[in-house]
Amino acid sequence: MPTTVSILSNITDFVVNEGHGVKGLSEMGLQTLPKQYIQPIEERITPTTVILDDQIPVIDMYNWDNETKLIGEKICNAAEKWGFFQIINHDISLDVLESVKEATYTFFRQPAEEKNKYSKENSSSNNVRYGTSFTPKAEKALEWKDYLSLFYVSDEEAAALWPSALREEALDFLKNSEIVIKKLLEALMKGLNVKEIDQTKESLLMGSKRINVNYYPKCPNPELTVGVGRHSDVSTLTILLQDNIGGLYVKKLDSETWVHVPPINGALVINIGDALQIMSNGRYKSIEHRVMANGSNNRISVPIFVNPKPSDVIGPLAEVLENGEEPIYKQVLYSDYVKHFFRKAHDGKDTVDFAKIK
Repeated sequence: MPTTVSILSNITDFVVNEGHGVKGLSEMGLQTLPKQYIQPIEERITPTTVILDDQIPVIDMYNWDNETKLIGEKICNAAEKWGFFQIINHDISLDVLESVKEATYTFFRQPAEEKNKYSKENSSSNNVRYGTSFTPKAEKALEWKDYLSLFYVSDEEAAALWPSALREEALDFLKNSEIVIKKLLEALMKGLNVKEIDQTKESLLMGSKRINVNYYPKCPNPELTVGVGRHSDVSTLTILLQDNIGGLYVKKLDSETWVHVPPINGALVINIGDALQIMSNGRYKSIEHRVMANGSNNRISVPIFVNPKPSDVIGPLAEVLENGEEPIYKQVLYSDYVKHFFRKAHDGKDTVDFAKIK
């Protein structure tokens, strides 16, 4: 059995290569945070940068059929002013949400060698990936998080390749989210003067999906590190299920302050991704967010990333520009945009500059 000293002398080997992840470090009962995880001071969340008397909008979807226009306006308003909002009464049952949370714990409780079958080096497919931090090779300081990322191609591929510990539950959450995603996109497109989401638009907005399960173990010295660093998502939309622990922070538009997103039982957190910011020519905002580490509790979250297809070219929609508005963004192959994002450490909103017309 390796000693704590030998593990700490080669963190990368233990955490990344052997698949123990930060969960393995956390369970060693460390009293101090390994130096590889200590973030620069400017990347830490401090009480002086957090606003306590503000919060992202909470939108009730309960009466969608009778109040489509009113609820749709609230969704568009939140997308413009915050880039983030929570939805309640969205019709995905609590059973589905609780099952995928429990299955997330089931997956991460497995021995390291079982999880490591799905690492970059060992996985039989790029569509199934277990890892830790974000891009360890590109990061100056590592993030305190383990994850499993599942790119959805078909039920047949999921049955063959996704880990049995959470396959059924992850697919259930993905399938049940479809109606909600379509309602949200319908409202957001109306706000951009798009009359109808035809097959071409549907493919562009939601041609591919990825579901991640994230595990943030209890952390010594949580104030010195982050669960996830500052970034915006590359998706069209992200649908996030959080547990009841909390720790997600959103940057307030046009400020240097951060707002906590409090867990609401049964709610889903929705955020605009870079792809939709580009398609809306900047009207809808993909906003920086990050996750604090926690010194008392393990935390999990389950995001669904709704994306264009890798082969799609994204740029401002024709309907947005038809009144003579100048495009801010160029046409970009979506797979190039995503590759650019994953090549580097989290760096706030810098990725979206890749698509800007200089």
